[in-house]
Amino acid sequence: MLRLEEALQRILSVTPLLGPEAATVREAAGRVLANPAISSVDLPLFDNSAMDGFAVRAADLAGANADHPVALLWIGKAAAGEVFKGAVQAGTCVRLFTGSPLPNGADAVVMQEETRPDSSQPNRFWFLDTVKPGDNVRRQGEDIQKGAKLVEAGSRLNSGQLALLAAAGIQKIQVARQPRVALLATGSELVESGQPLSPGKIHESNRVMLASLMKRVGAIPEIFPLVPDSLEATQAALEEAMAGCDAVVTSGGVSVGECDLVKTAFEKLGGKLAFWKVAIKPGKPFVFGSAGGKFLFGLPGNPVSALVTFVLLVRPALAAMQGATEVSPPKSTGVLAEPLSNPGERRHFMRVLVDDAGRVRSAGAQSSHSLSSLAKANGLLDIPPRAALPAHATVSVLRWDW
Repeated sequence: MLRLEEALQRILSVTPLLGPEAATVREAAGRVLANPAISSVDLPLFDNSAMDGFAVRAADLAGANADHPVALLWIGKAAAGEVFKGAVQAGTCVRLFTGSPLPNGADAVVMQEETRPDSSQPNRFWFLDTVKPGDNVRRQGEDIQKGAKLVEAGSRLNSGQLALLAAAGIQKIQVARQPRVALLATGSELVESGQPLSPGKIHESNRVMLASLMKRVGAIPEIFPLVPDSLEATQAALEEAMAGCDAVVTSGGVSVGECDLVKTAFEKLGGKLAFWKVAIKPGKPFVFGSAGGKFLFGLPGNPVSALVTFVLLVRPALAAMQGATEVSPPKSTGVLAEPLSNPGERRHFMRVLVDDAGRVRSAGAQSSHSLSSLAKANGLLDIPPRAALPAHATVSVLRWDW
């Protein structure tokens, strides 16, 4: 059996980088940026007001306070998107709103709460406090300067990055092509959800789970029909899947039983198996191989084993295909609310629940078929072999739905 780190290294060492394609910023959420995004403008584009108030010359308000206010002549206004065509001269002010360009001659903005109109002269305002040059002014280029790098290549674009690209006037970008992944479930006992069950049959659930995980990492799942336990059917399904996709993910059929046919069928198609056992629990019988530039990830059939092996070994490969800088599953730090232990010989990735306060506890039964605890869980805790973690220990939890 391979150590997890060695298995992952072997996968990533042969994972190809898919080519770039064009996308608009509006449709690029969650996509991986193929080339660095460079700003062609300053942000802000011009000096502007940080609030509703009045553009002034700071020197005119020297010594102003509530007991000794200073009066300035109101000579005009400029809403956001408008430019005051004159200039602020000594003893004058201009009404501004948040985002309004700073008029020529002004060097500060006074918030409107620090002013009051002169009841005897409608075009005069009293100022109740001093300001310094630059107060309440957003300076041109103080956030981003022209030529600066906005987003690094390899970044999975989030909402804040998309906002920054849009603010810089960027409409189209180059992103990595999303891997198209065939998703197969094998087993003669499997029946599509919603269909009636005869004795010995069960509803198949792995494909919907794995498809949702694939989408989170930017892959496009192609869900294939259920595959019965026959060598001919398994080989035909794999052949069709590899013809139209970048990779194939199967669940079931990768252990050592007479009905575990995925490895044999794959080899009959010319595939070469790199390895098929990983020293983890759950998920020991995991297959990785390649054929004609396409990759096979053979996951165990038990739902928890399928999820764990996907998160630890398939997810990083799909991220690497897109050139993502970060391929590992996200992590959060928490504190154990109870002691947890692993008496076994393999690392145990235990299903845990992390609450809003960062407390970590077991999600329930840890058998590899238990869907109830999987549904309650939101993370995996890596517990070394023959280890015991005490309550209140600080731990790192792998997350799959972030």
